[in-house]
Amino acid sequence: MKLDGLTLRQLRCLRAVADSGSLTNAAAQLRLTTPAIHSQLRGLEDLAGCPLVARAEHGVFRPTPEGHALLLAESQIATALARAGREIGALQQGHIGNVVLGVVSTGKYFAPGLVARLLRRLPDIEVTLRIGNRDAILAALAGDDLDLAIMGRPPREPAVIADPVGPHPHLIIAAPDHPLAEADPVMPGDLLAQTFLSREEGSGTRILMTRFLDRIGEGATWRAVEMGTNETIKQAVIAGLGIALISQHTVTEELRSGRLIALRGIGLPIQRSWYLLRRADRQPSPATARIREEILAMRGGFLPRL
Repeated sequence: MKLDGLTLRQLRCLRAVADSGSLTNAAAQLRLTTPAIHSQLRGLEDLAGCPLVARAEHGVFRPTPEGHALLLAESQIATALARAGREIGALQQGHIGNVVLGVVSTGKYFAPGLVARLLRRLPDIEVTLRIGNRDAILAALAGDDLDLAIMGRPPREPAVIADPVGPHPHLIIAAPDHPLAEADPVMPGDLLAQTFLSREEGSGTRILMTRFLDRIGEGATWRAVEMGTNETIKQAVIAGLGIALISQHTVTEELRSGRLIALRGIGLPIQRSWYLLRRADRQPSPATARIREEILAMRGGFLPRL
């Protein structure tokens, strides 16, 4: 059988003739002329290389065995197209789809819980979570590898639409027995004399720490030791190796349990916000728009609180 020239119209005409038993009734059903039905049927039989319908008693057309085989295929095609139509409608309305959400490393303490809430509320939208430092998330956003991103300070490039989603306080943490633990407030000079445990270059927390210490130090030097993860920094602070400026959302449990304390000082905690970003030059898919609306409607309810 020559399938290249086969059309859905030909299959619909075969179905109408088989169901109605006549060319005239098929033409009325499909709102075509009888010659048009005959022409479509003849073309389909030419492709099949055999008759697909035959006259039975009383002049009624019945499908041949070959016609039955083709009608089975037509039924399967109709079912598949109907399913595709429903899926297209669901995609257009944002009921199903896939959304890639990027979150900076500091957000890994709340991001899994956020995704779990999204999946409970919108179970037919698959949310893929990607974690990385600020530079990595911005590179992925610029490269169209992310649909949405959550981070602190919005970037200048790429151009984004940034919506605040909740508070993001930053603290300076120390071990409970640290010499500055009882100071209220801690003076800038005392802070600058400490060893700061810091994230790597490209981290938003590292940028914030550098700006804060440069501001309170007015050009004075300070010492920092770089560590790769927030977990390493927390354990090093608990061990007494130094202090650290860090997001409150990374140390909520340690502060509750008393394994860490927050130093009290002028300008502390540093109040920032989390932002939900999307590319300004891209139209979001319906599924992305649904996920974005859901996150904004939570008003930061997914963030850890003391």
